[in-house]
Amino acid sequence: MLNATETRLLERCEALMDTTLDLTRDLVRGYSVLGQERGALDTMEQWFERLDLPAERVALDAPGFADHPHRAPTAWSSEGRYNLVTRLNPDADRPHLVLNGHLDVVPAEPTDMWTRPPWEPWEQDGWLYGRGAGDMKAGIAAMVMAVQAVRESGIEIDFPLTLQTVIEEECTGNGALACLHQGYSGDFVLIPEPFGAQIYSGQVGVLWFRLRVDGVPAHVLDTRAGSNAIETLQGYLPAFKALEDEINALPRPAPYDALEHPFNLSIGKIEGGNWASSVPAHAILEGRVGFPPGLSADEVMARVREVVATHHRALDDGSPAPRVEFHGFRSEGHLVDLETPGIRLLSRCHEDLVGAPPAHYLSTCTTDLRAFHVSGGINGTCYGPVAQRIHGVDECVEIDSIRRVLTTYALFIHRWATGDTARSPS
Repeated sequence: MLNATETRLLERCEALMDTTLDLTRDLVRGYSVLGQERGALDTMEQWFERLDLPAERVALDAPGFADHPHRAPTAWSSEGRYNLVTRLNPDADRPHLVLNGHLDVVPAEPTDMWTRPPWEPWEQDGWLYGRGAGDMKAGIAAMVMAVQAVRESGIEIDFPLTLQTVIEEECTGNGALACLHQGYSGDFVLIPEPFGAQIYSGQVGVLWFRLRVDGVPAHVLDTRAGSNAIETLQGYLPAFKALEDEINALPRPAPYDALEHPFNLSIGKIEGGNWASSVPAHAILEGRVGFPPGLSADEVMARVREVVATHHRALDDGSPAPRVEFHGFRSEGHLVDLETPGIRLLSRCHEDLVGAPPAHYLSTCTTDLRAFHVSGGINGTCYGPVAQRIHGVDECVEIDSIRRVLTTYALFIHRWATGDTARSPS
């Protein structure tokens, strides 16, 4: 199934496996939560230089980007924030391949629940541990080293190839969108998100929302003199759960119609009050709701507002209406076109390496693939390593699965270079 050149390429992948793990560990050491991504960006820039790959910074505060129709609003400034990309042969007149991965991670708190500090990578029983090891720094290392393996094998990369390492995937998607806004586009994108060696076939829409309830502060000597904002806020929780049921009962496109409960609502953050012996004057809730492809973010925002307004009217207590805001994600869902040449090529590369066709994975979350599909009209998919406990305690990635991504991406790049995108899977 593999010719002599491809066999040599896989040998180079194996020779680069230790280097791939070194890059993964270096990236994990850069604890790149929102606003603290600079360490991981610096690490990536140093590795690009080491590998003789040209590094370009792509700003998130580029002219006109603030008015982009798909840009998510943020409470923080984008000034000085950037992605890091490298481009090979950007002006070549051939199909353009994009490899994309995100450097940012979600907070690891409570860190005292971790076996070891989450920004200190460690290995055990074939797994590499640390925040972001799976989601998705191992995938970034594999995609970068796949390019290096191709080059070291003497295979010429004469087509346009862009490597994007971006930020804000975990909260807005503005990083990948900024790349597209500034022309760092292509014809097909591969993203090594940690869903395993399978073809990612679709993802849901996602909306973040914030609800603020104001009460009346008072001394606890007479709590009836005040209005407890925290207790009032609790009353909204069943209404949001009912919204989740309502969305899951809507008509949905295949293959989401085969899933029992694909659209999840999470109340991820609650805060309120300022003193144990005072009736709390405010309470704030932040949540995330998933919704089906074909439903717009504006429609879901309207549903959230109506849920809040309906519950407030039912209280009939003369209290001020809560404030509803939408921040972060407001992304639409979409389905992947599984019949495009890039998907067929990836399927065949997988089959030639594994001996069986890849499975398909229908996601109930979202990734930066949304920016390419919804904003750029670019098809692509996710195909990555196997991870456990992403966003949780003791996140880890299977080392053998990193090897699978490295070899599959290298074979894909080689066959893309030869124009081998039209053949059907074997």
